[in-house]
Amino acid sequence: MAAEFAAAGYVVLRFDLPYRRARPHGPPFPAQAAQDREGIRQAVGALRKLVSGRVFSGGHSYGGRQSSMAAAEDSRLADGLLLLSYPLHPPRKPQQLRTEHFVKLHTPALFCHGTRDPFGSIEEMREALAAIPARTELMIVEGAPHGLRSNVAGAILENWTRFIASSH
Repeated sequence: MAAEFAAAGYVVLRFDLPYRRARPHGPPFPAQAAQDREGIRQAVGALRKLVSGRVFSGGHSYGGRQSSMAAAEDSRLADGLLLLSYPLHPPRKPQQLRTEHFVKLHTPALFCHGTRDPFGSIEEMREALAAIPARTELMIVEGAPHGLRSNVAGAILENWTRFIASSH
């Protein structure tokens, strides 16, 4: 994905969240989520020093969730969000929604989500995105699981380019 975006002229900064730097394997610790959001703020700040113009944030799964939470905490953080496989709820636990911050999200966001993602159905995603006051769009990836697939990078890039062009 990063190579596809870089080839299209985007400056891409890939980074590990603090929880991943602390331990290379295993899930994140909920108690350290604020540190992960601080890591996102630092990465976006570093990117702003490298480029002029708009800066975007995002991530896959937990990284995207933390990016959206950081943007909800500070609407000036990024000019747009690219959220891949947003973990709407834990698998088989649809009552445990991870959307409390959506009502405070004023950053345009493109969500890319697979039809076989156990962290939320397409219908659940549509319903949740309705709570976001900012412009959102849902890109549906037919047959894709939570990890999406590398062969959809071009389609995501195409949708992203169109989405940010209309978010000016």
